[in-house]
Amino acid sequence: MSSNQTHHRGRIAVLFVLLGICMAGLMGRLVFLMMYRSEHYSEMAQDLHERERIIKAARGRIIDATGTVIATNRTVCTISVIYNQVKDRELVIDTLCRELLLDEESVRKKVEKRSSREIIRTNVDKETGDRVRNCHLAGVKVDEDYKRYYPYDTLASKVLGFTGGDNQGIIGLEVVYEPYLKGIGGKILTMTDAAGVEIGNTFEDRIEPVPGNDLHISLDVNIQQYAEQAARETMERKGAKRVSVIVMNPQNGEIMAMVNVPEFNLNDPFTLNVEAPAGITGKEKQELLNQMWRNPSINDTYEPGSTFKIITAAAGLEAGVVGLNDQFSCPGFRVVEDRKIRCHKVGGHGGETFLQGAMNSCNPVFIDVGQRLGIDNYYRYFEQFGLKKKTGIDLPGEAGTIMHKKENMGLVELATVSFGQSFQITPIQLITTAASIVNGGNRVTPHFGVKVVNADQTTVKRFRYPVKERILSPETSATMRYVLEQVVAEGSGKKAAIPGYRIGGKTATSEKLPRSLKKYISSFIGFAPADDPKVIALITIDEPQGIYYGGTIAAPVISDIFKNILPYLGIQESEEETASAFPIKG
Repeated sequence: MSSNQTHHRGRIAVLFVLLGICMAGLMGRLVFLMMYRSEHYSEMAQDLHERERIIKAARGRIIDATGTVIATNRTVCTISVIYNQVKDRELVIDTLCRELLLDEESVRKKVEKRSSREIIRTNVDKETGDRVRNCHLAGVKVDEDYKRYYPYDTLASKVLGFTGGDNQGIIGLEVVYEPYLKGIGGKILTMTDAAGVEIGNTFEDRIEPVPGNDLHISLDVNIQQYAEQAARETMERKGAKRVSVIVMNPQNGEIMAMVNVPEFNLNDPFTLNVEAPAGITGKEKQELLNQMWRNPSINDTYEPGSTFKIITAAAGLEAGVVGLNDQFSCPGFRVVEDRKIRCHKVGGHGGETFLQGAMNSCNPVFIDVGQRLGIDNYYRYFEQFGLKKKTGIDLPGEAGTIMHKKENMGLVELATVSFGQSFQITPIQLITTAASIVNGGNRVTPHFGVKVVNADQTTVKRFRYPVKERILSPETSATMRYVLEQVVAEGSGKKAAIPGYRIGGKTATSEKLPRSLKKYISSFIGFAPADDPKVIALITIDEPQGIYYGGTIAAPVISDIFKNILPYLGIQESEEETASAFPIKG
């Protein structure tokens, strides 16, 4: 045999060996895949032949204190197209354009896109969805969905909040209680062939959605409507920038109403409630929307002015540095260090007791009380009353108090703080602190959430809120109720008086910064019955035009609200007249 033949046969043998090795490798790989990876590839094959569609869960309702549903759902449809199942694209395009009122270009782009599923439109009303379904268009799917619906449109818009396109809470109670309201989505699984076309007469696997739980809240639709009407009329009559009203149970912190006019339409939350400037950009519009959604009762701070004298009075009485019969003199101003700080009455109030000074809302009297307390003592009561912390209300974005640091607080700062200037708090902080001072001395947590209930009406969770007991003594609380009742009976809050009812309260007129603009916030805080408070309310009127004094324009609004809601709450007229005598402390 020649050397060439031997070499040739050797090459053939090598090839056979290599081929054998390759075959052995392939067989080994095949055995490995069949024995150890079969489950993985079976799942992949299953995925290729399964098509999944999500069924959204019905969101839980929000129900007010009377059992009235104030946030619920409406059935809507999601219409989509599956490319491989469409038989007549032109018919599909023409029908969807006609029924959904969409332009041909956008519909054609989606119908002709090679994808497993293209959503044509969401939140389609059920009537339209049913019409599309009845057209029996191959490749067009109509799935029922839910859209949030608010039966009262604008009612408590900045409290309730709203949901986005995915039915998820965005602001307000909707976002705070999202875990309870959202529910668990379901699924529809269908089988398809290799081309992605659904196989007829095959089993459809359906996992039913679990609806969200219902949220019961303390807000009362009737009280909210009373307060909203009063606020809206006040804003229109006084040409104000905005008006806010909070109505609360001072004994437990439950909020019965929170109004912030102008409100917005919860069923159309992306439409501005004011006329947009011409040529506005998308970014500018979003900024206006953010302002529209903002809740000034909890998100914004302001100088409270004379309503804050409630805190100074309570601290002074509790510390024992002042008594109701203590004598003061008001020449119309008080000089503190190098500052001449004026009273609202230019000519002064002359000689007066502390009680009369409170009734007159006299700045020099409260400056003197602040000086008697001193910086350390005043700061201690500021913290003891809970003013340095947020209230803990169950709404997002609560702002904190903006206060001088203790080390930066001099006698001038102490003087201005004593009558409610040179620092800022939120309306919810002010009313919560005032409630805690007149309710016997217990710091309550303001809130809306009461309980969560499932579809079987079983209580899933009942909410509990912190109470800090004895932020001041019951005796001082009783004295403060008496003082504030006198403010309404014979003092600066006379326009809040209601025949037959014992009302307590305090007026305020605070000048906004910068002072040179001469713009004001007028406010009044009132409670009833004065001897055993069951309801407390605060109104703030931002930038009223013309007369702007709180006692003149704010106090009557709370009076009007109380006239409506006190009988509604079952609060009877008092057989006694306003307290004219009191065991004076100090």
